[in-house]
Amino acid sequence: MTTPKARFELCSFNIQSCLLAEKLGAYRAELCDNPVEGGTTPSYGVIKRTREKIGIKLYPILRPRCGNYFYDEDELAMLKADIAVCKELGCDGISIGVQKINGEIDTDKLKQFVEWAYPMGVTCNRAFDATPDPYQALEDIISAGCERILTSGQASGAPDAIPVLKKLVQQAGARISIMPGAGITADNIQQLRAETGAWEFHGSLRKPTANPMTFSNPLVLDYGNVYLPDEVALARVIAALQ
Repeated sequence: MTTPKARFELCSFNIQSCLLAEKLGAYRAELCDNPVEGGTTPSYGVIKRTREKIGIKLYPILRPRCGNYFYDEDELAMLKADIAVCKELGCDGISIGVQKINGEIDTDKLKQFVEWAYPMGVTCNRAFDATPDPYQALEDIISAGCERILTSGQASGAPDAIPVLKKLVQQAGARISIMPGAGITADNIQQLRAETGAWEFHGSLRKPTANPMTFSNPLVLDYGNVYLPDEVALARVIAALQ
């Protein structure tokens, strides 16, 4: 089997990050809100404007809140509506995940998401990393019809889980792509590629930007930060894959 050309997906927390992803040669952007909480669903306006401005593949994350991936009926209705929005706006796919109360992948609900999303592609996000048995979860996700799994190998970062990632890639074969993410840099991506056999990789390479405002109230501390990828680091990662 011929290994596909290596690709990098940028975890992007705003339109500016997606523009940089395209400029520097990333293959795909996963568009998220709320970086400090692991990423939640971006707004309609953010998705719409980003889709209008970039030509690379766009996969918004659909996650109505932070925390676990066990959703109630209201949250499932939100996800169905958000899938329809992404399709309406011309997105190439979505990043989504769903669990049962015991932590296993909810295969029936994930399959329903895939059906609602068609013809968009579907990445199973790091709900996978919260499952009790990653090798069973892999089979469940394949049966649901997803095209890839974003995973750190159930470790804090992908570089710490090379043996697990390698086993997942071998088990997956040509049925689904295993996309390592979390903790990936230009200094470790070549080792990850060589030792795991994966060909898609994911990371944000983010850093907080300086506040450009000429006035900022020092007593108000809950503004948060705007995050953009480190351009030099992102360029190095993409170059390392080539």
